[in-house]
Amino acid sequence: EAPHDPSFSGLYKDEVTNTLHILLPMDNGLFTPQDLEELSARGITPEAAAHQVEEIRKGFPYLEILASASLEQGILRVETSEEARYMDLWEEYLLSGKASVYKMVPASGAASRMFKMLYNFLEAPYTAPEKPEEERFFSHINQFAFYEYLNEACLRNNWKSIPKLIAAGEYKTIVENLLLPKGLGYGSKPKALLLFHNYKEAPRTSAEEHLVEGALYARDREGMVRLHFTVSPEHRKEFEALIHSIQPIYEDLYGVRYDISFSEQLPSTDTLALTPEGELFRTDTGHLLFRPGGHGALIHNLGKLPTDVVFIKNIDNVVPDPYKGSTIMYKKFLGGVLIALRRQIFSYLTLLEKGKPSHAQIEEILGFLEGQLSITVPEDLDKEDSSTIKWIQGRLNRPIRVCGMVRNQGEPGGGPFIVREHDGSSSLQILESSQIDMEDAGQRAFFEAGGYFNPVDLVCSIRDYKGQPFDLTKFVNPKTAFISHKSLSGRELLALELPGLWNGAMHDWNTAFVEVPLDTFNPVKEVNDLLRTEHQNPA
Repeated sequence: EAPHDPSFSGLYKDEVTNTLHILLPMDNGLFTPQDLEELSARGITPEAAAHQVEEIRKGFPYLEILASASLEQGILRVETSEEARYMDLWEEYLLSGKASVYKMVPASGAASRMFKMLYNFLEAPYTAPEKPEEERFFSHINQFAFYEYLNEACLRNNWKSIPKLIAAGEYKTIVENLLLPKGLGYGSKPKALLLFHNYKEAPRTSAEEHLVEGALYARDREGMVRLHFTVSPEHRKEFEALIHSIQPIYEDLYGVRYDISFSEQLPSTDTLALTPEGELFRTDTGHLLFRPGGHGALIHNLGKLPTDVVFIKNIDNVVPDPYKGSTIMYKKFLGGVLIALRRQIFSYLTLLEKGKPSHAQIEEILGFLEGQLSITVPEDLDKEDSSTIKWIQGRLNRPIRVCGMVRNQGEPGGGPFIVREHDGSSSLQILESSQIDMEDAGQRAFFEAGGYFNPVDLVCSIRDYKGQPFDLTKFVNPKTAFISHKSLSGRELLALELPGLWNGAMHDWNTAFVEVPLDTFNPVKEVNDLLRTEHQNPA
């Protein structure tokens, strides 16, 4: 029996392994027996949960920026005449018979933010559109790819077409049919399942546009295209139904075969919430509040893909076919840069494994680290000492990512920086504003001087030089998590956001930043973005 001591957490049965654990004293009885059951159901150990609480209470340190990545330092710009060489390198890899490529699309988030403007309109005291963005939505409503389906919903539910509802001033009825379950239910669906673009044959969802992209730059010698979508459990069946219905169409259209898989964010990556006072946040029924840990949790999903090379791109950054040329060209370009970079790294690792390299070879490798990856040598490292070789091997034998970067046009989000590592060396990182100490004038100046923006356009190599898969969880920097301020039912809370997938979750990867054109970045953050020229199919 556990002693009757409030600081003793008691006995804990792991239902997964069917084993009984005796828990040591923790934070004056932090968790109740009910809490322990809830943690067990998610696969979270009490120790890990207690560590989360401690982290939220203490907070996280800022990273030290040494410079904003630029063309002078940290970002590669390739002359147009050289781009073709890298694209050829990618095509050569695809046709080599050794290609192992996946296209991974994080697609689990709901599209509710995309319709924030329309939700605000529903709650507004006025009934006709007054704000410019509201007027734009209704004046161009027939240009949206979902128009015909929305019109059918209005006829079915209200016996009036969209033009008649507008004529009658029933604007909010139209919005309700778009957002609510009685109509299209777009307010609660993920972006992947929304109709984005018009075509003569039929409108396409954003998920379909990713199938087309995959066929155009990730097809191997056997004609196979492998895609992986991360989805939320409640929408998985709808995803599978969509893919089942459209897959044969695009296989015939592009002469390929698709291998399409899905995964869900692990419940064990959910995080606890605390009150602003640092106590466990409990719901009205007394339960712990768990929240998804953010897209950084997907590092587990990425690591389980049975592949060598992975392209990662956000679900909403797609365009209709007439505008795909630049996207496809620069995807192949980034792939070629990865292959070239990887070959060089693998050759150095093979050289170091064979025996003691010469002084000239060590200098060459150190020059490569600094010139190509912006990794400087710690000041206390003796280049003549054998420990230097071990340090180099440790820095080279890591997953690799090549990240496309576009010129900063004022978009909110992360950017490329050179930061100082704990051992005194430096590395390339993608940082969000929340990871930067804005109270420090020097650090803020680096942030404001940033000329590039991260469009989430990555190609990754996740196997080592011997062909073995990396354990990607070993390359996460846990200190790059951050605390966000949220609310639930009017109550404020502190939420733990795991290190972002292309931020701290890839902190210890080898990184190269490459400039790509702005026309490869066409996100749909709010519904009216679909009215922009690059999302209106002229065909």
